[in-house]
Amino acid sequence: MKNQEITYTLIGSKIKEARQEANMSQKDLAESIGFDSSTAISLIEAGQRKISIEDLEKICKILQKDIKFFLGKKEDENNVIYALRADKDLTKKDKDSIEHFINCIKQKDEGK
Repeated sequence: MKNQEITYTLIGSKIKEARQEANMSQKDLAESIGFDSSTAISLIEAGQRKISIEDLEKICKILQKDIKFFLGKKEDENNVIYALRADKDLTKKDKDSIEHFINCIKQKDEGK
């Protein structure tokens, strides 16, 4: 139960963060989702009310965020690596070299 509470608190805080970033009020978000009042959003943001998957998906669309954002997970940082693997014109050696370069840059940034 404790992990669920942490998860709902995290989701709520991420919803609040994204809503504020979008310059949207709790009332505006509530109306966009189909809630009767902003109280539901307030409770969700405080982690005191659970949110359904369907409502979270609506919020993703409205606030233009990937669901991973609301779950506190980093979005795919390796999108470039996946794209390289799909590129048919690069040799395996080229792809490995670029992937190695990306990983070196990441390690350099982490060392700051």
